[in-house]
Amino acid sequence: MINAKEFINALDELEATKGVSKDSILAALKEALEKAFRKQLGAAEDALVRVDIDPLKGTIEMYHMKNVVEEVQDDFLEISLEDAHKTDKKLKVGDIWQVAVPTDELTKLAALNVKSVLRQKISEAEKAALYEAFKDKIGEMVTGVVEKVDDKSTIVNIGRTSVYLPNSHKIPSEVFKPGDTIKLYVADVVSTTKGAQIAVSRTDPGFLKRLFEEEIHEIYDGTVVIKDIAREAGERSKIAVLSTDENVDASGACIGPNGSRIQKIVAQLGGAGKDKEKIDIIAYNPNIGVYIIEALKPATVLGVVLEEGKKSATAVVANGQLSLAIGKRGVNARLAVKLTGYNIDIKEQDEAMRLGLKPLNVEELRRDEAAKKHAADEQAYIDSIAPTPKDIIPETPVAVVTAAQPLEAPKAAEVATPAEKPVEVAPAPVAKSVEQPKVETHANVRTTKTLQDLEKQLEEEKVRAKRNAEREKLDPRKKFYKKSDETKFERPVETKEPIKPLTLDESKFMKIYTPEELKALEDEETNVNAKEKEDEVDYDAFDKYYEDEVK
Repeated sequence: MINAKEFINALDELEATKGVSKDSILAALKEALEKAFRKQLGAAEDALVRVDIDPLKGTIEMYHMKNVVEEVQDDFLEISLEDAHKTDKKLKVGDIWQVAVPTDELTKLAALNVKSVLRQKISEAEKAALYEAFKDKIGEMVTGVVEKVDDKSTIVNIGRTSVYLPNSHKIPSEVFKPGDTIKLYVADVVSTTKGAQIAVSRTDPGFLKRLFEEEIHEIYDGTVVIKDIAREAGERSKIAVLSTDENVDASGACIGPNGSRIQKIVAQLGGAGKDKEKIDIIAYNPNIGVYIIEALKPATVLGVVLEEGKKSATAVVANGQLSLAIGKRGVNARLAVKLTGYNIDIKEQDEAMRLGLKPLNVEELRRDEAAKKHAADEQAYIDSIAPTPKDIIPETPVAVVTAAQPLEAPKAAEVATPAEKPVEVAPAPVAKSVEQPKVETHANVRTTKTLQDLEKQLEEEKVRAKRNAEREKLDPRKKFYKKSDETKFERPVETKEPIKPLTLDESKFMKIYTPEELKALEDEETNVNAKEKEDEVDYDAFDKYYEDEVK
């Protein structure tokens, strides 16, 4: 029997060193014993065997099993009912017969097979556990110890496994030796047949981002946000930062007092002295023009000319600063392009004036952006207003003109404004001698009036139409007069249709006064008028009287 305590201690040690759980190890051991037992029996892969492992008791039990049948056809899988009753009288056809086999009966070859299969299963479980452990560390920083350095790569132990750091992912100016503790950025983790492949790097922009998060607590807690990073490892890097708190200066928080914070980060990027990688802290700005001006620092950019559709820009720098804007081997300009996503062409001030370029400086760019934002907000507000019936402008009717009746300019008296009622004119007779096909012409109407003017005009037209309708009710035989542009009253053109006389049926009206009462009212009105005429004052006589008195 296996010593239970030693067995459990061995499982704990495997779990600690390989990172494989006890359950995985026990499952691997069980599978290895079953395979070795089948092979020792000389049976096929489908032979019925069972292995029970109890780690607390430290026992391993193996069973050879067969199906109980009436007539045996396969000795490895079946047993007759008569033979089964020799060991167990309760068995019947269809039951499973089993017999225990001590582990001591395993041959040396079977034991070696168990060891080989167990090692293979533990290795597979270790690879799976390694992948599960590191798949969530993609984009994170790990610390390891250098084990080996050669001309092509560096082997680094990161705890449970060793990783391969190629020279292409090392900062060019740094040199490692065995025993050095270094930081690595986990770029990717892939599960393959050979196990988990962990790709690490020190040149990835994410490596620089994690260094900033470790050294600058404002970035770690989210007060300062890293928006973009452009990096050429060993040469120069540009980091665009934005503060979420108006009281915190993003660039100042990254640089630190007397540059103390940024110096700690630079010290971890390898090299020495002038070979150290330089880091530019850029203030992120959503205005792409201002962002390009910031990205080209330390050069002084006077202004930019943007072509947003092509995602390109022309930056105008002060005379003599073209080389500073481009940078050593063009690194400054390349990083600005990576950071902003725009193709940037750099020109000096004199050349820009010769080409007739009109760059916008920071203030002009901000004013232009504010104007665009105001226009966009205004349009969004207008679009959010639901239209009312008054906002719907009726469509202009389409005029249809035939070839037999040419289109003529209307006379001044026949032109009616939209606010006036159109005059009905009888159409002129059309010659029937020649039939011509009809040609439709569509009149395009344009107006410069505002919506308020149109609404006011419609209201006036309604009032005018109502007043005209009341006049026509009083005397339908008369048409109301309209006022022309010369402030003269002209009669409308008479139509050829005869006007029917107005006839009133007096029987439908209620009698208010009798004829005698109407006659009395007329006489009374006549007397009143006569009296008023008598009371009229002769002012000429009055004036003449006073003139005589003065004389």
